[in-house]
Amino acid sequence: MSGSVRGAGSLAEEARAWAAADPHPGDRAEIETLLAAGDGAELARRFAGPLTFGTAGLRGPLRAGPAGMNAAVVTRAAAGLATYLRGTGHAGGGVLIGFDARRRSDEFARLSAAVLSAAGFAVQVLPRPLPTPVLAFAVRHLGAVAGVMVTASHNPPDDNGYKVYLDDGAQLVPPADREIEAAIAAVGPARDVPVSDEWITLGDDVEADYVAAVLRALDPDRLDPAVRASLRVAYTAMHGVGAATTRTLFAAAGFAEPATVAEQDAPDPRFPTVAFPNPEEPGAVDLLLALAERVGADVAIAQDPDADRCSVVCGGRRLTGDEVGALLADWLLRRGVRGTYAASLVSGSLLAALAAAHGVPFAETPTGFKWIIRAGEPGRPLVFGYEEALGYAVAPDVVRDKDGISAALAVALLAAELTDSGRTLLDRLDELAVEHGLFATGQLSVRVEDLTLVADAMTRLRAHPPTTLLGRPVTVTDLATADPPVDAVRLLGEGVRVVVRPSGTEPKLKAYLEAVVPVHDDAGVIGARGRGADELDALRAEMSAALGL
Repeated sequence: MSGSVRGAGSLAEEARAWAAADPHPGDRAEIETLLAAGDGAELARRFAGPLTFGTAGLRGPLRAGPAGMNAAVVTRAAAGLATYLRGTGHAGGGVLIGFDARRRSDEFARLSAAVLSAAGFAVQVLPRPLPTPVLAFAVRHLGAVAGVMVTASHNPPDDNGYKVYLDDGAQLVPPADREIEAAIAAVGPARDVPVSDEWITLGDDVEADYVAAVLRALDPDRLDPAVRASLRVAYTAMHGVGAATTRTLFAAAGFAEPATVAEQDAPDPRFPTVAFPNPEEPGAVDLLLALAERVGADVAIAQDPDADRCSVVCGGRRLTGDEVGALLADWLLRRGVRGTYAASLVSGSLLAALAAAHGVPFAETPTGFKWIIRAGEPGRPLVFGYEEALGYAVAPDVVRDKDGISAALAVALLAAELTDSGRTLLDRLDELAVEHGLFATGQLSVRVEDLTLVADAMTRLRAHPPTTLLGRPVTVTDLATADPPVDAVRLLGEGVRVVVRPSGTEPKLKAYLEAVVPVHDDAGVIGARGRGADELDALRAEMSAALGL
């Protein structure tokens, strides 16, 4: 559909044509009601253009019309995926479909199964709402040519999404995303797409196989059973689908059952106790913090609604993604795990320092797990990757994507090991600061209503970048010229680093800030943290001025 400005008559004609081709009575009625009411503003929103099919597939609000998630859009997406798979030599292969507990997720999963089955694929649907990592694992485990996960991850309650994995079990990279989008655009009216009920529902074996594979990869038996059993863990699924699988994994690994935030334990598509179901957001883990204090937890863990991300709280403090990434990498390195360690370019630099100290390869990738998971090379495969937005791959041979469930187990194993020696995750962070310096990271994040403000700020930065930050000379690199190109600018100096980019999922401009402060002894850590916080504040002010925001 065109995103150009249209007159009321042409918009109404487009809406009537869409409604006539919509296979879902309820969605069709939504458009017809808007037409009858003459609500041109709402129709314009729903027909502003199609949802973009990117590396994470489709994501958008649940509403009728091409600019929403609905039965017609999902039907055409499944048909386009079928065309793409046939065109790449995968006709007749197996396709796996999973879904979370958001509104209409199960419906969209069944509809996708019906379309792909009619297109000649052997379709299997997971038995109930399950985490995204289970679907990503199952694609390779069962030898499928593709997987579809119906989820909007940590988006607002009224959203849903459609995430596609190909046979390598990883997120899409160009040109596959553009080719699938083109195939979707070529699909005819949704009402005319064939459907079939020749698909099957899997049993619980897939989840059990996932749990067993994670246990093999992380080997909890390396830690004394009594040490594991004594760890006190607080946990929340944030109204998502991670609780049952996480509990099963923890029990199989020999941990006591975590204390859970009861109000958030069962899947609930309304997400009633949080303003935004993302553990990064202010206030999202308040109930977890209160529970952890009540039960005296050694560590507290929150997952996002589809359980592919993991947030960690210790000593009443929510750790940053960079801190958890460094802790997990340090844990794996001390375990002797050799191979490539990777992080996205917006993540902190401590992982590179850790890799260098242990003599293992480090790879910096463009933003997103689609790139992180492809780091490494023959003889030096990826063994750990993370992004600062709470995504971790601690067992990339099991799940070729971020996985908040295996990460939760790894955090618990590390916390148990430290607790046994009278230390905490915070103590280990202080030890790392003494060994490598204090890597303080933070963000300047500006939400806008008008996206042209983001483009203007990036243009301004490229034309007139600062020559110094924190009084130190910086080198400026426009990553739009990198391979692959990234719409980002990096400023790098001695002990200071900033990466500026538009958000890939929200109307925001983000500057990722880092200041590295030397620490000379244990007593100096507190002072270094204070200096690091001051330098981050100064960087926010300098970058805000440079961006004109």
